[in-house]
Amino acid sequence: MEEQNQQEKEIQQEQVKPATRFIRLKPFTFIMMMFLTILFTSVLTIFALTFGDEKVVEVAVPVEREEFSQLYDAYDELKEKYYTEIDDEKIIHGAINGMFDALDDPYSDYMEKEEAEQFNSDLSSSFQGIGAEIQERNGNIVVVSPIKNSPAEKAGLLPEDIILSVDGQSLQGMSATEAVLLIRGQKGTPVNLTIKRGESDELIEMTIIRDEIPIETVYGEMGEDKIAHIQITSFSDKTYEELLKILEQFEAEGMKSIILDVRQNPGGYLNAAIEISNLFIEEGKPIVQLQGRKGEPEVVLSEGGKKYKFPIVVLIDNGSASASEILAGALKESANAKIVGLNSFGKGTVQTVTEMPDGSNLKYTTGKWLTPKGNWIHEKGIKPDVEVPYPEYMSIAYVDPKNELQKGVVSNYVKAAEQMLDALGYSVGTIDTTFDAATEAAVLQFQKDKGLERTGKISGDTTYELMDALREKIEKEDPHILKAKELLQVQ
Repeated sequence: MEEQNQQEKEIQQEQVKPATRFIRLKPFTFIMMMFLTILFTSVLTIFALTFGDEKVVEVAVPVEREEFSQLYDAYDELKEKYYTEIDDEKIIHGAINGMFDALDDPYSDYMEKEEAEQFNSDLSSSFQGIGAEIQERNGNIVVVSPIKNSPAEKAGLLPEDIILSVDGQSLQGMSATEAVLLIRGQKGTPVNLTIKRGESDELIEMTIIRDEIPIETVYGEMGEDKIAHIQITSFSDKTYEELLKILEQFEAEGMKSIILDVRQNPGGYLNAAIEISNLFIEEGKPIVQLQGRKGEPEVVLSEGGKKYKFPIVVLIDNGSASASEILAGALKESANAKIVGLNSFGKGTVQTVTEMPDGSNLKYTTGKWLTPKGNWIHEKGIKPDVEVPYPEYMSIAYVDPKNELQKGVVSNYVKAAEQMLDALGYSVGTIDTTFDAATEAAVLQFQKDKGLERTGKISGDTTYELMDALREKIEKEDPHILKAKELLQVQ
């Protein structure tokens, strides 16, 4: 999450200016007006007077707030004439949601208390769910990227997958925070997703078992070549310290160069991206430019301190967004780092979060960021210096372990299983949707090689073993890492 969690828990009040007029309101109208006045202006003075049996509330409202009179009139109309009694709280939340929807900004959102609590849990050390970053885009819920080693990644969820429904409930028109409430759940419980992938008309039914998702954001390994491969999965408040610890360890072990991997990293805190960039950029050089509504962009310069002056390659792909792109852009333009992989996601805006007195959150865009050279990558992404496509087998459709595939079955799951077997070196004959004798022979050989019961059928343990074997192949033969090492070894 790329927002700075600036929680404003007090509303500052000023003296009421002379240019005000008093409006006499009915009690139910006052509820609506009081809430919206607190939200939109810091000028509020309330006088409660009692006349006989009728309570009258007078509110000093600035003249410039009269643009809300149409909203109040609509509320009064519904309150008095709708055929059933309306829910005041629900109506007010709906009005605020309407304002955010009118912004037409997928990164701005109003979160009611329950949604806000779910959002804030992302900032903790762990949460329970499937482990995938999602975003609302053009009315759809789209996967930005799965979290490393999460149930979502293991199940085969990919960046740009569209989640159409959760347990049969359509997500069409929902915000990302609303969708998260349906997808998250208790560890060990299943959630059924209907997925649309790419241009295919065939939908994917995917069952994922929720788990505890730890918020560990930095992983590293270094072989005999002394090229450190360091993966950052998101930018949290602990990421800088995690990265520094690994860098210190690898430097002590003779590190010669670095592969900084932010593929499928959906972003996070702006400050974390700046702090990490500062480790690799010479003091005084620009890291990022921040542009608000008015004025010139603020240029954030690298400061002093510990610097890691090693040859570096940054890996990005279509799941690298926001803070990941800030880091990649900074290292490319201010540290001469090479960028390898695929074009990044393209999120060039910055958000902030304000906590309201009732526990709800306002998350909204406050500006945009530019690369050190002033490039705005929004909806364009960062183009790698060396573009390296993923192999086709990395986008093979998910195979549901609950389905039993055997000789004679015709299904798209059969085609996906044959593609997996073919990628692993097993001969399946013609790759199609029909489970034939060649497919059965390949399955029997795979089961023998893996020490599984030889049934010739694909289900349960065989399905899981098949997907695990493909994942191991992807990690071992990762074309981006291989290209990065090639570039670093010739320097």
